Amino acid sequence: MSTMDDVARHAGVSGSTVSHVLNGTRPVSASTRTRVEEAIRALGYRNNLNARALAAGKTFTVGLATSALQTPYFGAIVNAMEKRLSGAGYMLMVGDSNDDGPTERRIIDALLSRRVDGIIVTPAIDSEHTTIPQIVAAGTPFVLVDRNLPLDCDQITPENTESAFLLTNHLLALGHRRVAVLRGLMGIGSSPERYQGYLNALAANGVPLDESIVLNGQGHRDDAEREVRRVFAGPDHPTALVALNNSMTIGALEALVGLDLSIPNDVAFVSYDHFDWSELIRPKLTSIAQNVELMAETAVELLLRRIDGDTSPAQRVTIATTFQHRNSCGCGLD
Repeated sequence: MSTMDDVARHAGVSGSTVSHVLNGTRPVSASTRTRVEEAIRALGYRNNLNARALAAGKTFTVGLATSALQTPYFGAIVNAMEKRLSGAGYMLMVGDSNDDGPTERRIIDALLSRRVDGIIVTPAIDSEHTTIPQIVAAGTPFVLVDRNLPLDCDQITPENTESAFLLTNHLLALGHRRVAVLRGLMGIGSSPERYQGYLNALAANGVPLDESIVLNGQGHRDDAEREVRRVFAGPDHPTALVALNNSMTIGALEALVGLDLSIPNDVAFVSYDHFDWSELIRPKLTSIAQNVELMAETAVELLLRRIDGDTSPAQRVTIATTFQHRNSCGCGLD
């Protein structure tokens, strides 16, 4: 079996250089990295992770308890996190809670049992009373992502309230007064914040709240489709709709197509969350785009610092969003 010294001799470098390439502990030039990687492949060398973990006092694994991995948004977050962690020599272990508290607890139990070095959590309902205390009691560094909690801990979230205000206010500025909203699970941090932005826009424009057009999409595609079909089936349906996440956006679009309602002629439509394929939809979606990569990279960087012993005060970082003005709102853009 080949050793690290064998790889070093084959590549013409020092053993420490091979170690830096394998573990991401120090920058190495591209040409040197290529020689080392070619030597590893030629010799069939495998890094001894157990020995590395014993020597460093780490497992070089990070756990992620998230939700709805099948959605474009959370899939993009996981992809960005994995890239950054891999570059730092860590492996990412992922569990999908599906926004279910007991499932999230089982995931956290499994990750703690495997002695991960840190955990990233997209918290489910009631996490602050269940899973988060588990992590705190274990002394494992952790960071919350996407959804905030009323806790003194590291949290990285997108801007929610002002973003939803911008979407709703834009429709109201175009003359709509019956603007329906698809809101998510109200026990999850981001949902009430986005709904509050909707309410703020109504108040700023002197439009009273009509609770009959507040649709509980629960953050899910199927629930959103069912709610939109229910409210928009009659002739006196709302003239505009705000969907407050991308899963509900898909469900809403399916419902409107099924009802043979045209966007924006019959229903002006805007959404919180951007899709890579938004430009392919006709009309193009007016939406709020999140900086998913920045949010993921910020969370990983902060967690890695905590793993390395950073004890500075907890940080709450809000990542700015971008208003993408297109045609689905009814604006005839060039």
